[in-house]
Amino acid sequence: MKRRDFIKATGVGVVGATIAAPAIAQSTPEIKWRMTCSWPKSLDTLYGGAEVMAKAVAEATDNKFQIQVFAAGEIVPGLQVVDAVQNGTVEMGHTASYYYFGKDPTFGFGTSVSFGPNQRLNQGWYTLGGGKEVLNEFYKNYNVVSMLAGNTGCQMGGWFRKEIKTVSDLSGLKFRIGGFPGRVLQKLGAVPQQIAGGDIYPALEKGTIDAAEWVGPYDDEKLGFYKVAPHYYYPGWWEGGSMLLAFVNIDKWNALPKQYQAVLEQAGHYANTWMIAKYDLLNPVALKRLIAGGTKLHGFSPEIMEACFKSARELHDEIATTNANFRKVYDSMNAFMNNGYQWFQVAELGYDSFMARHLRG
Repeated sequence: MKRRDFIKATGVGVVGATIAAPAIAQSTPEIKWRMTCSWPKSLDTLYGGAEVMAKAVAEATDNKFQIQVFAAGEIVPGLQVVDAVQNGTVEMGHTASYYYFGKDPTFGFGTSVSFGPNQRLNQGWYTLGGGKEVLNEFYKNYNVVSMLAGNTGCQMGGWFRKEIKTVSDLSGLKFRIGGFPGRVLQKLGAVPQQIAGGDIYPALEKGTIDAAEWVGPYDDEKLGFYKVAPHYYYPGWWEGGSMLLAFVNIDKWNALPKQYQAVLEQAGHYANTWMIAKYDLLNPVALKRLIAGGTKLHGFSPEIMEACFKSARELHDEIATTNANFRKVYDSMNAFMNNGYQWFQVAELGYDSFMARHLRG
């Protein structure tokens, strides 16, 4: 290479570097956000999922994008997370969408609905089956955008002071149950109560409520429900595979560099995988401890399950006739779920049923 050509080439390179550097710096600014949660710190699976997400964001951006996590009550109460994100009190929140069904029943689909998809189908629908798109179209009305941030798997049916054998036993039962499924039980005579996680035990202990559901053995054991209600029921037909979402204020989301948007979404997926794995690790051993300690495990009777299924379908159909948002999301979810279960009953169900019968040690 001739000397003047070398100087010319390297000169262009130096100029290019001086132009590129500011562009890179601008794309990775230092940003500090706050994320409020619906969970107390003692629930290291749910609250822990938010912490895992925040840590992953910081590590992927060399600590330039930092998210400080706050437990329920530190900034706002656990059931006001979406409100805080919507009005800009915080940039984002970690919560269960169905807590806000009072605003619109359509909020239920972002976490779970009665007799809805299991864990895999729910996430499949949200991620690739059109669920994220139809939900975020709805969430725009509340100035927030959603992303996947956790899943509990199929939950338990709750803790009861007395046995529940027939539908008539539900009459007058004061039952802490989150979100929209309470209305399903209300049609059967129960009295649903919406109570944040940290307040459930005192209400159950004092007799303010007769029964309570939360998540599953590991979290339920931490909250101590077994001390005041000995009967533990399954399955939680209202939470076949409950997604947890991170909600972000739309203006804050749009202001994020594209790189940070991608990092935030991927951190949510990582937190989701982490949470599922942790529950799968800890729920089995927690259930064994509970039973060894005197907990009485029961399955809901076929009569109760069928009555609840019928009540849920009737209620969903009623709402869908007058709520266009609900109808759009409901149709999308059902189409995906119906196809999924036709497949699951072949290989998945056949294999799981065989293994469950042979590995009971």
